[in-house]
Amino acid sequence: MTLLVAGLVLFIATHLLRPIAPGLRNAAIAALGKPGWMALHGIASLVSLALIAYGFVLARENGGEMLYYPPAFLSHIALTLMLIASICLIAGFLPAGHIRTKLKFPILVAIKIWALSHLLANGESYSVLLFVTVLAWAVILRITLKKRIATGETKLPVFVSAKYDAISVVIGLVLYFAIVFKLHEWVIGVSPLP
Repeated sequence: MTLLVAGLVLFIATHLLRPIAPGLRNAAIAALGKPGWMALHGIASLVSLALIAYGFVLARENGGEMLYYPPAFLSHIALTLMLIASICLIAGFLPAGHIRTKLKFPILVAIKIWALSHLLANGESYSVLLFVTVLAWAVILRITLKKRIATGETKLPVFVSAKYDAISVVIGLVLYFAIVFKLHEWVIGVSPLP
């Protein structure tokens, strides 16, 4: 699980640098320029995701230790939660409807639901490590965003139209069914259907 851990550490370091160590980020921007910083951050992010994906595959092939054995019904709950996560994810990329304005940061909500639902359905050590880490990152990021909103550094989405809620639901459903019936098995190698 060394590569998985390395990828998660790099991911957390690159994605919590702004809220946790803004001075370090600002110094890097001053030294590299904004485009240079963005390129370095993007490369580090891609490397972290590659390490996580490859490390996860290796850990799965080596058969990690089972920390708990989820009952079968939790897979059904996880599938239901992923439908909600898919809709939230899409809402985060569209102009604000009711979903986006109520959730404030629907992409983070989708990530938290994704991580939690996968913790419900997977008890292997490598799965727990991945999903607990991502869930903790999303919670920490949400807390720091709340502080950035209070200082005016970040703005909340302003409602535009309810039509974006309908679009979020339709595209979210398409995404959900694509993942459940094809993409999850194709990309991850495991069908999410029980």
